[in-house]
Amino acid sequence: MKKSLSLILIFIFLMMTAACGSQPAYEATLVDNSVVDGNNQFAFDIFKALNEEDSENNIFISPMSISSALAMAYNGAEGSTKEAMEKALGFSGIDRVLVNEGFKNLFLYLKKVDKEIDLSIANSIWIKKGEKINKDFIKNNEQKFNAKVSELDFSDPGSVDVINKWISKETKGKIEKMLNPPIDPLVVMYLVNAIYFKGEWSDPFNPNVTKDWTFHSYDGCEQTIKMMSRKDDYEYLQGKDFKAIRLPYGKGKTSMNIILPDEGVDINEFISRLDRDTWYSIRDSMKIDEVQVKIPRFTMEYGIKNLNESLKSLGMEVAFSEDADFSGICDDVFISEVLHKAIIEVNEEGSTAAAATVVAMTGTSAPVKEPLTFIADRPFIFLITEEDTGTILFMGKVLSI
Repeated sequence: MKKSLSLILIFIFLMMTAACGSQPAYEATLVDNSVVDGNNQFAFDIFKALNEEDSENNIFISPMSISSALAMAYNGAEGSTKEAMEKALGFSGIDRVLVNEGFKNLFLYLKKVDKEIDLSIANSIWIKKGEKINKDFIKNNEQKFNAKVSELDFSDPGSVDVINKWISKETKGKIEKMLNPPIDPLVVMYLVNAIYFKGEWSDPFNPNVTKDWTFHSYDGCEQTIKMMSRKDDYEYLQGKDFKAIRLPYGKGKTSMNIILPDEGVDINEFISRLDRDTWYSIRDSMKIDEVQVKIPRFTMEYGIKNLNESLKSLGMEVAFSEDADFSGICDDVFISEVLHKAIIEVNEEGSTAAAATVVAMTGTSAPVKEPLTFIADRPFIFLITEEDTGTILFMGKVLSI
């Protein structure tokens, strides 16, 4: 009988009003820039691929979630499958040992990035009882991804509850159910990653000044939305055909960056020109200025989205075929499905976001005097990032509220 391997990654990101105990920060200099750059390249590549499919819809993803899930699977890839995944994930030219070390150091750094935010990262591997999995694959994920490894009888419906309860615990109850019984008999493993973040805006918006406003959605309709407002010093950029602003959380180690194309500029065409280097240029060109900021209070849900075609378009075709070589995990498996879902809420206190990625593998055979304005009353792009390493945690496109 053919085997099946499923990798499930849950990314939960919460920003609310609470602080955690202070701990010494892990040095950002220990985080490999090449791995962060690769992750960020993948962020824009997968975002643009999805935008080709969903040009008329809102989009919200956690590229860090998707990349982390696939990086765990990458530990078992060999030959042309390994090369294809390296190309898609932005790891070409980087030794796999360095990729693993890069993720390990990045996770350690993000965990202690800011004493005013609570950011935890958890990984687990759930193996079908009796399956023989490559010991080096397990060892790498234990040591570099700090994965908890357990064996379960997948024929027992209760094994689904065990995995779901772990997910719920690590996501503080935000994602309670990802699996439904019965488990397909071809599944031999689940790999799960959960990341939880809790924080608040560095300078919250005053809810008393939030008012009704008109949002001009992509389809030409006008929507009455709740517009938050604040006037203060922010990092800001007026570009050739866009405005950009950075809204920090906590002590400023993480932030929401909003890119607002000018009126008359098609947001999808703008996204088609947006890449990692363009983003780096925007990020590095922002200057502190007094800005009147108006952004919507909004919620967004994206997915469950099948990422297969988008990932294939990035060069991962072989990983989805019976020619895939994941012999570093076990013999005769390939990726059959990659699913992703994400939710975000933005309000006066901060942001709450959650995302889940499921990877299923199946056996084969400039300054001004007057205050500037940033009024997001039309479609915009936003990124939630960690500032010292530049890691992109979330990306989204808002066409309507």
